[in-house]
Amino acid sequence: MVQYSQSGYDACFAALSDATRRGVLEQLACSDASVTELAERFEMTLTAMKKHVDVLVRAGLVTTEKVGRVRTCRLGAGRLEDELAWIERYRQLWAARFDALDAVIEDLKQKESADERRNDD
Repeated sequence: MVQYSQSGYDACFAALSDATRRGVLEQLACSDASVTELAERFEMTLTAMKKHVDVLVRAGLVTTEKVGRVRTCRLGAGRLEDELAWIERYRQLWAARFDALDAVIEDLKQKESADERRNDD
């Protein structure tokens, strides 16, 4: 089996695979928030939210800054361009395959119609 070294993709897709972490990103897209505020909004413990935030930080999607006892989260520099390009390559591949399948189906329909017309004669 071929193995690819795409740890950046792995970290990003792992971070995005969880609904809570996607929700945190949506929240931070609106405004910065403390870990405590995020924990309250998502109705989870502070420890659980810290773990989610750590995953997002490792993926480069979130940054944090601690001032006193408050750790503020904001969107990170990770802009997902590489991940989007990777997904787009596969979207194009599958689109081409489905287009080819559509052509085969259309060809079969035309042959079937021609056979039916010949049998009616």
